[in-house]
Amino acid sequence: MGRNTNHLKRAMIIGAGDAGNVLLSEIFKAQQSPYEGDKYAAQFEPVCVIDNDPKKLNTEIMGVKVVGTSSDIPQIARRYHIDQIILAIPSLQGDNRKMIIDLCNETKLPLKIVPFIGSLILEENTSLLGQVRDIKTEELLGRDPVKFNNKNIKAFIHDKVCMVTGGGGSIGSELVRQIAKYNPKQVIIVDIYENNAYDIQQELLMDYGDDLNFITLIASVRDYYRMNQIFECYKPDVVFHAAAHKHVPLMEVSPMEAIKNNVIGTFNVATLAQYHNVKKFIMISTDKAVNPTNAMGASKRCCEMIVQYLAQQHDGCTEFVATRFGNVLGSNGSVIPIFKKQIEQGKPVTVTHPDIIRYFMTIPEAVSLVMEAAAMANGGEIFVLDMGRPVKIVTLAENLIRMYGKEPYVDVPIRFTGLRPGEKIKEELLMLEEGLKKTSNKLIYIGKQIEIDEETFISELRELRDAAQKNDEATAIQALHKIVPTFTTPEEFNKKVLQGV
Repeated sequence: MGRNTNHLKRAMIIGAGDAGNVLLSEIFKAQQSPYEGDKYAAQFEPVCVIDNDPKKLNTEIMGVKVVGTSSDIPQIARRYHIDQIILAIPSLQGDNRKMIIDLCNETKLPLKIVPFIGSLILEENTSLLGQVRDIKTEELLGRDPVKFNNKNIKAFIHDKVCMVTGGGGSIGSELVRQIAKYNPKQVIIVDIYENNAYDIQQELLMDYGDDLNFITLIASVRDYYRMNQIFECYKPDVVFHAAAHKHVPLMEVSPMEAIKNNVIGTFNVATLAQYHNVKKFIMISTDKAVNPTNAMGASKRCCEMIVQYLAQQHDGCTEFVATRFGNVLGSNGSVIPIFKKQIEQGKPVTVTHPDIIRYFMTIPEAVSLVMEAAAMANGGEIFVLDMGRPVKIVTLAENLIRMYGKEPYVDVPIRFTGLRPGEKIKEELLMLEEGLKKTSNKLIYIGKQIEIDEETFISELRELRDAAQKNDEATAIQALHKIVPTFTTPEEFNKKVLQGV
């Protein structure tokens, strides 16, 4: 019985290797199949194959000709009237993968993908085509997922009492999930927002039942006496400090809250960790702490300085460390969930500026960095992840729209709304004075510790605290500028970037 191809999507298969061969075989078998369950496979009609091996050019696989290399994708898509592209090279990673995905995106056609080899279900009677999926947002980052040393992390967490402040947030809750895998003695989840705390509590109960010893506490890091009570009662060995206000525009309107929650909160938890002989204190920082242009970023830089100040005192046994990374895909307030909502609701996608760029990582990567950095820390370091090339937000928006099978600016408008208060055109991960030192993980670096004049720092910190507690905004912002001399205005910073200075 011949194939009726009238209703099928004309498909370009990229990759003439094993996966491409299996894929073609499954598609053609499905087209002959009388079973309902094979309808998904039967929706494609392969009309051409792309491969970068010159020896395969003009050869045929099951009657489908290899017609060109990856650089020919846009022209061939037009010539063969392609409806669907399927990338069938599961071993392809890094820059090459990103380059091919970018060429596919030029065609404005829907793209499906055979997963990374590590993600394939390699069992008998399991269809490869059944595992073909839509491209994931994180595959647009242009780098491989970062791998971490789980042995170090396991030894570090096993049988320890671990406290996570902000434990219900996007980073905090993932920290809790990963800590739970390594058999801790107990996990203490601390959060002021009860809904998030309740969600992670219920998730852990569902996943672990009575097999995980954990407690969920509602408390604010601003409340020194409440936090002291928690330290005295639960005696943590390790503290992951993820509690923070982090939304730049919101904190520009309410800068006193950034200072109270981030600076005073960090000082409270860090000094209590020192007093109660916690073995390690790990603060979650941000690339926005580097040459900050907003109150949130300046407050987080101040938090890094608190960590370094306590580390250089060498009082007690606590090792203090900060971990710094860029934007996290899918976290609360990140652009991806906002873009998805806008596309799904048929609204224009809003981007603040056509030139804005950001570093991105996935939530599990961010948390794995925190865990491995904590395991290797000796005290006083700021760990920085090499996050690859920064990504242009407008490109991310365009590619996301294409992932929905739509065309940017045609099916979905992109509207530029102007930079928000305190927003930079581009973020940085290092400060000039820090330098870089390699670690055992080639993608994790240590920023050189900056000597802090203890007397001056504490005096200025006291001035900042007093002004914030009185809600004296002018004095507090002035004090923040004094503590963080790299704190500048977004206008000054963005002007230099746009002028290429």
